Amino acid sequence: MRAILLTIILTFSGQLYASELIHEFKNPSFSGQGYSNHVLAIEQLQHQRKEKAKEEAESAKRQAERDAANTTLAKFLNNVESRIYANLSKQMVDNMFTNDGDTSGTATIEGATIYWVKDTSTDTITVQITEADGGFTEIVVPLSGFGF
Repeated sequence: MRAILLTIILTFSGQLYASELIHEFKNPSFSGQGYSNHVLAIEQLQHQRKEKAKEEAESAKRQAERDAANTTLAKFLNNVESRIYANLSKQMVDNMFTNDGDTSGTATIEGATIYWVKDTSTDTITVQITEADGGFTEIVVPLSGFGF
């Protein structure tokens, strides 16, 4: 048995080599190598996640607004409001072009003032619209020249 043990020891003794074990961290947060690139990559990922969450929230908000405006009740109210404004504008235009003695009129709608005046000397109607923020629009309509 000694002979076999001695043979095994002599056989493998020439092939045994040892080297120093060195431990290195792979994570740049611990090793320091490539740390700036690592931090930049993390920052970019966080920024992209925040932007994506912000865009998704805005998209959901816009979708909710579209859904609310697309209900049957909303469509009905919009149609009624349009017809009321159309009827009011028709009455105002009828008053402008009639010859019953009215030469001016005023209406206020949602903070905007609409003033019209008929000038028989120049044969025109001037409509002035002053918005709530101070914006001003003026329309001059000639009374003659229409072939209705």
